[in-house]
Amino acid sequence: MTATPTSGSGQTRLDDHCLSITGHIIDVSPQAFRVAGLSPFVRLGDRIACPGDDGDAIGEVVRIEQASLTVKPFANRFVRGVKAPARQIGPFMVSPSRSWKGRVLDAFGQPTDGKGPVSEGDDPRRADAPPLPAMQRGRTGKPVATGVRALDIFTPLVRGQRIGIFAGSGVGKSTLMSMLARAKGFDTVVVALVGERGREVREFLEETMAGNLAKVVTIVATGDESPMMRRLAPRTATSVAEYFRDRGDSVLLIVDSVTRLAHAARDVALAAGEPPVARGYPPSVFSELPQLLERAGPGLEGSGSITGIFSVLVDGDDHNDPIADAIRGTLDGHIVLDRAIAEQGRFPAVDVLKSISRLADRAWNPQERELVSRLRSMISRYEDTRDLRLLGGYQRGSDQTLDQAVDLVPHVYEHLVQHPEEGPCKQPFEDLSARLKKSFQPPAPVVPTGPGKPAAG
Repeated sequence: MTATPTSGSGQTRLDDHCLSITGHIIDVSPQAFRVAGLSPFVRLGDRIACPGDDGDAIGEVVRIEQASLTVKPFANRFVRGVKAPARQIGPFMVSPSRSWKGRVLDAFGQPTDGKGPVSEGDDPRRADAPPLPAMQRGRTGKPVATGVRALDIFTPLVRGQRIGIFAGSGVGKSTLMSMLARAKGFDTVVVALVGERGREVREFLEETMAGNLAKVVTIVATGDESPMMRRLAPRTATSVAEYFRDRGDSVLLIVDSVTRLAHAARDVALAAGEPPVARGYPPSVFSELPQLLERAGPGLEGSGSITGIFSVLVDGDDHNDPIADAIRGTLDGHIVLDRAIAEQGRFPAVDVLKSISRLADRAWNPQERELVSRLRSMISRYEDTRDLRLLGGYQRGSDQTLDQAVDLVPHVYEHLVQHPEEGPCKQPFEDLSARLKKSFQPPAPVVPTGPGKPAAG
């Protein structure tokens, strides 16, 4: 008879008798270790536990050969040696519950905030679960007010949409993400901080989310953690978001950043022996990213939705690098932050001409759509003639459209400037209209009140 593994355990079933199957380590390298004796009983993604005096050292199976497994450890330092025992413990499962709101957890779902243990729910889920079937999903919902003027006017969002923020380092990506995290109208906010600086975690929670922590679940894998933890964190966060979505919540999922996830996935794939194909990225990276991103979006008919905001750190400000290009084609829109705009002191540094929301028509009414179209046209004309105007080649009165753009666009740019401490903008179009009307009001006439004493009338 053949022994077959039981689901989610480190045992095999032979008739009605359960036998524990244990292998042993045969090779250890800085990136991974190999285990013999378990190849017939495991699948890719299963976890391997190596017991020791300091507890179990856990790794994930990333390659299966006839005689051995390649296992990537979750810890930065793997301290087991050759001949050490190893056993299968099944795929990683996460069991969220509503009590997780307000807590800070690691990629395993274990608390790191010092507030004691968290309770597990009764609905365990695989961290690498597949997306919902396309034809069983609901439609995207109503518009979402982010409170960020530049986005609510030019790239509005709707419930269930997935949008990316593309930016180089130091352009204000994380600051914009923190402003979006305070958006009203969501029942639950799930934040995955992947590869972030350790000091930014408390700043995000105690400053950005102050007063709103009761509805936030934060999953953290800082930059000093292993590639396996950084790769697992967004999966765990997405599973948590799916748990609340299936219970009817409108969920905001924020992942910062997907690029660091891709870097971690590259390390894992290279350790598994995959060849690099595009700027050092193996093929599995480009198939793994859509599997994660597609899990966000509308849920089944009658359930909630996951509105996904994913930041993308473009290497060297190259917005066409392989990761940015692959992600941009998967999402429902992209917000581009430009370094030149940031250097002018305009934050958030959104390039409104390059930023697109593919579902914007579901958020604008006809009047707003017409206004945004005209504004984009004037901004485009203003930017295209910037060099000409700096060289003195522009004469007022020769082009009425350009005259209007020169008068109007600087005021639009000033209106889009918004600092995090200002708080959310509730009426972006009304505020823009009021600002433009005020800017173009004629000056009050001056009337004389006596000899040598003019005064404003």
